[in-house]
Amino acid sequence: MAKRVFDVFSSLLALIVLSPLLFTIGVIVRRESEGGAFFRQIRVGKNGKPFSLLKFRSMHVDASGPLVTVGEKDARITAAGQWLRRTKLDELPQLWNVLKGDMSIVGPRPEVPKYVELYDEDMLPALDVRPGLTDPASIDAFDEGEELASSAEPEAHYQNVILPRKVRAQVAYARRSNLFSDGRVIARTLLRILKR
Repeated sequence: MAKRVFDVFSSLLALIVLSPLLFTIGVIVRRESEGGAFFRQIRVGKNGKPFSLLKFRSMHVDASGPLVTVGEKDARITAAGQWLRRTKLDELPQLWNVLKGDMSIVGPRPEVPKYVELYDEDMLPALDVRPGLTDPASIDAFDEGEELASSAEPEAHYQNVILPRKVRAQVAYARRSNLFSDGRVIARTLLRILKR
């Protein structure tokens, strides 16, 4: 209950304070390339329930290809999208998902259904909690695109190496997390973003 109260208060406050920035980013995205400012994608939430995750659009509207992006070399990403992804500002609209109750500020990053189908028994507990904007595994995977770029088969590498490693770390954190540890994760995330 305390975590949900924190999520509602934090997301609402952030949406209000950051509204000028959100508006400015939306204008930049729309002017830089054809298409709307936002991108919606089905992700899997708590108890396996699908929901529509919101992001600022960082790819061209006609983009197709694998679900993983290979660092800054991915031709599908717009110029503004490169900056948004590097600074993680493309994730800010998910504050709305937090306010709605689809997500939490801190929790396992939500995956697309295709990858959730690959979860083994040890990974399934990640679905027992609300997914989040950030968690320790996400901080450690900040440069995931570079790892994928160095692989001959990026999508296979994600499925077989990165995904199991990341989800097991998410499960381990979710089992011991509390508001104090969540606060530390938020601080670490902000520091990592500022270093960019």
